[in-house]
Amino acid sequence: MMQGSVEVNGRRYRMPAVPTVVVCVDGCEPEYIAQAIAHGAAPWLKRVLAEGTALTADCVIPSFTNPNNLSIVTGVPPSVHGICGNYLYDAASGTEVMMNDPKWLRAPTLLAALADQGAKVAVVTAKDKLRLLLGHGMKGICFSAEKAGDATLAANGIDGVVELVGMPVPSVYSAELSEFVFAAGVKLMQRDAALRPDVMYLSTTDYIQHKHAPGTPGADAFYRMMDGYLEQLDALGCVLALTADHGMNAKTRMDASPDVVYLQDVLDGWLGAGTARVILPITDPYVVHHGALGSFATVYLPGGSDVEALEHRIAGLRGIESVRTRHEAAAHFELPADRIGDLVVVSERYTVIGTAEARHDLSALDAPLRSHGGVSEQRVPLILNRPVEGLDPARRRRNFDAFELALNHQDIR
Repeated sequence: MMQGSVEVNGRRYRMPAVPTVVVCVDGCEPEYIAQAIAHGAAPWLKRVLAEGTALTADCVIPSFTNPNNLSIVTGVPPSVHGICGNYLYDAASGTEVMMNDPKWLRAPTLLAALADQGAKVAVVTAKDKLRLLLGHGMKGICFSAEKAGDATLAANGIDGVVELVGMPVPSVYSAELSEFVFAAGVKLMQRDAALRPDVMYLSTTDYIQHKHAPGTPGADAFYRMMDGYLEQLDALGCVLALTADHGMNAKTRMDASPDVVYLQDVLDGWLGAGTARVILPITDPYVVHHGALGSFATVYLPGGSDVEALEHRIAGLRGIESVRTRHEAAAHFELPADRIGDLVVVSERYTVIGTAEARHDLSALDAPLRSHGGVSEQRVPLILNRPVEGLDPARRRRNFDAFELALNHQDIR
């Protein structure tokens, strides 16, 4: 049993008394769990919801992967840690770049702090895009399922991952990529006490959630798989906290075609081609299943623009839920003001925002579009396999409370 505590970004956490696992299930709309339980696909989760702690929480906006994973491991919103999307416009260099480099991170992670205090820490993420951010400054094991075959002791704190897990490296566009994460987590926890992690963070991919609605056979199969691995971790004596980076919704018209507002095309028509710049923070290297279409966009306007007039004009477009100025959005959504545009645009539940229609290749979509990014995808599960008494029912829970719940309530059995 480890003693003491650590303070990170203004929050205090107890050192782990027993092996502790936090799981971020990418794209896990709470309805996926409800339907899986209703269909008998998740018996372990059904028991945990009855005997443990079952909450719903809000993720951070934009409801995308990078901002939320970093919020979970730092315990704070993007206004503090700085990661406000998967992708951004770097005004200093005048270029659009991925936010995968740790240079964009403005706050330390709890994982690094725990490792500095002597905890054995392991991170397994599905996609390699998160690995450097999650593992920044951390001594321990950190690898992705996507690049598991390349893991080395020097770079990742472990080698022979594929042999350890007993699975081939899966396609990045598959349910098996997430299964590899869970299987790796179980194998790491099954090692002897000298090697077993004290704290482990597992982060999956939302490939299945982008393609399969809650309660469908494909979705239920995924949650049946997940349920089995979580049960194994529970049986190994782990404290488990499960949450998500965002939810997921259908983004279609009644004919099942994508319901898209091509905002760059709209602004080009109003202001002239290329005068404004629309940035879609959902953009990452893995766009086959969503075509880089999400429900959140940020807009950079030329100097001298009537920002208020454009704010109201965009807000009048069909399918747009809200438009806020830079400082309004920074305050309302807890975002770093210097990393968003002059306007932040959020679309309604069934609508996504694109740049120019010609820039989005939707030919690979083989199912009606499902995506995320807006307030409509903010509600996520927050589940602990232990009962926690005395929680304030009026407190707004966030997905980045997961480590606090998991580490600070381990005396509950």
